[in-house]
Formats: sequence, structure tokens, C-alpha cells
Amino acid sequence: MPTHAERLASLRARHEAILSAPNPVDPDWDNGIYKRHIRPVLTPAHVPLEWRYDLDPVRNPFLMERMGINAVFNAGAIEHDGRIHLCARVEGWDRKSFFAIAVSDNGIDRFRFLESPCVIPETADPDTNIYDMRLVRHEDGHIYGLFCTERRDPGVPESDQSSAVAQCGVVRTPDLRTWVRLPDIKTPSAQQRNVVLHPEFVGGKYALYTRPQDGFIDTGSGGGIGWALCDSMENPVTGPETIIDRRVYHTISELKNGQGPAPIKTAEGWLHLAHGVRNTAAGLRYVLYLFLTDLADPTKVIAKPGGYFIAPEGGERIGDVSNVVFSNGWVARADGSVLIYYASSDTRLHVATSSVDRLLDYVKNTPPDGLRSAECVNQRLALNAANKKSA
Repeated sequence: MPTHAERLASLRARHEAILSAPNPVDPDWDNGIYKRHIRPVLTPAHVPLEWRYDLDPVRNPFLMERMGINAVFNAGAIEHDGRIHLCARVEGWDRKSFFAIAVSDNGIDRFRFLESPCVIPETADPDTNIYDMRLVRHEDGHIYGLFCTERRDPGVPESDQSSAVAQCGVVRTPDLRTWVRLPDIKTPSAQQRNVVLHPEFVGGKYALYTRPQDGFIDTGSGGGIGWALCDSMENPVTGPETIIDRRVYHTISELKNGQGPAPIKTAEGWLHLAHGVRNTAAGLRYVLYLFLTDLADPTKVIAKPGGYFIAPEGGERIGDVSNVVFSNGWVARADGSVLIYYASSDTRLHVATSSVDRLLDYVKNTPPDGLRSAECVNQRLALNAANKKSA
């Protein structure tokens, strides 16, 4: 049997090998739109040993993992001080999620967590669980983090220990190390998920992408990705919500959809990354899709390709919640490249790489959803005919 010191040295060596591993492009993947990379960028194995083990040989002579990590996923992303920072959702064996910042020079590999998890202040009504932070550097000069705050539904009987209420929590930070809690956002909807702050003022107001919900899981009368305005983030009470990207029958987002990260501003319009959900015999299937809105009027969709942009592939389909990809973070860099962070099956985090030019070409020149089988066949016939003509 190895000694405590020998076991600790082995754990540290394995941990360092994971942290320092390169993450090359997957040579077997090529659709011309984006590149996949071989390794996940964050997994439970990336989490510091000090957060999981009691390293004292007296208190923990067998060097057991006292507070294990179940999953690392759904990270907000931002470039700060020349490096890529991810605000990851870290979930322990106890099912509670917390936020932690991981940093990389190139945004593709060698991410390392800061020394400690994020300390997010509570409101007078404490959160039971917090997760899925979107980070945005706003025109007002602040960095905001918008996240889902979950609490048990106070209106259900004691026998019901599943019903919950979801709302949008808000923090503000100057440095991604210290966090100031602001009041939760109030909208006309009963519950909220996937609330995202638009990076610029619109008519002098803060603009928010929302996802109105009747219940914690069921969107009910919520028709898709919403849009609402408020006067202040210190008192974030919105006006009415307008649906700008609707759920549609027999599409990738017939059950529900939601804004991913804040949109990227381009010369052609605001580039959006969102998720769509449909039901299947095997359960819910989450995929990602893109759309473009007008620069002057971000509520006006001007281009939207049919079908999905990213769907789970291979081992990505396996995890705590299988057949799921989800994104709430991407970064457009000064050289035109785009780093797209997506989680697979609520378990681990990946990166896909592309460029603004490629993504705009894809969004503007890919046919929209034909909505009917006959029209989808017509689109393929037209493509086939055009290819024969140019051959």
C-alpha cells in the first residue's frame, strides 16, 4: 500500500498532467463552419485537489476524496487582461453548484482554476442553488454576471420536495475575483431562465434577453426568447417581454429555446448563439443554433439558418443528462477568431473554434428551415441543380 505522501505525490502528478495537456484540433471533424478539439477544456479532474481532498495525513490518513466533484460545465466566458476567463458551473457530489474561475492564455487548453471558488453574496432570500452564469462587459463600464437562482417553491406542500422557482440573479465585478450582489431581476413572467444582458444600452435602457416560463421546467405560455428593457441594474424591474425568436412546431426548438451568451457585435448585425430543445422517445435533446439580428434594432431577426449549429457527437452524448449540448459563453477575439464554449450532457466543457467571417457566412447563406418536408426537398433540389450548373 502506498504511503500518504506517495499517494499525494501521485495525485498531484496526475492532476498536473491533465492541466498541462495540449488540446489539438480533432483531425476527423470538418464541416467548414467550426473546428472541434480533441479534449474537453474543463472536467471534474481539473478542479484543484485542495477543493476535494483533506490533505492532512492525521485527519485523512487514507487520503479519501472528502468533497467530490460531479461535473464542470456551462461556463460564462470573457477576455480579461489579455487572457480567457471561464466562470464555470462546478457541481459537487451533493448536487449543489457553485461558480469558479478558470484561466487560460489561449482559451483552448491549459485552463487552471484560481485559488478559491467564487464567493457570491446571498440576498435576503437565500439561493438554494446557483448556476449558468453569463458574463458581459457592458457599455456602462461594468462586468455583469447573470445567473439562474433556484429556490424551493414555497407554495407547495411539504410532501413535494421537487417543485422549484427559478429567477435571474445578478452580480457585478471589476476583476472576476470580487462579486457584488444586486437584486434579482423582476419580469412579468412567473419564472425565468437564460436571462442575458445585451452589451449596449438601447434607447438609454438596459436590454435583456429573457426566457419567460410558467413553471420551473415547463415554458407553458412562454413563446421563446424574449426581450425586455429596464432602467437600472440596481433596481432591475423590466417592462413587458416581447418574443423575438419563437418556438416552432417540428423544429429543433419546438419545446423550448433560450439565448446562450450575449450576442457578438459584427458589421453585419448582432450574432446570436442559442439553444433549442425538442422531445424524443429517449428524452429531451438540446442543440445549439445561430441567428443574426439587426444592428440598429436587436429585436429584428434578419437571418437564421435551418437546423442546428452544434449537436452532441460521440462521447459528448453520454453524461448526467445525455444527448445535450449547452452554451452560455463565447469570446470574439481581436484577430477575428471566435472561441465557443459548450458543455456536453451536463458533465464537461468543450471548445469549438471558428471566426466571425465564417459564422456570418454560415448564418447569411444557409437556407432557413423550410418548415415542411416538401419545402426542405425543394431546397436540396435547388442546391443540387446549382451544383450541376456550376460543375
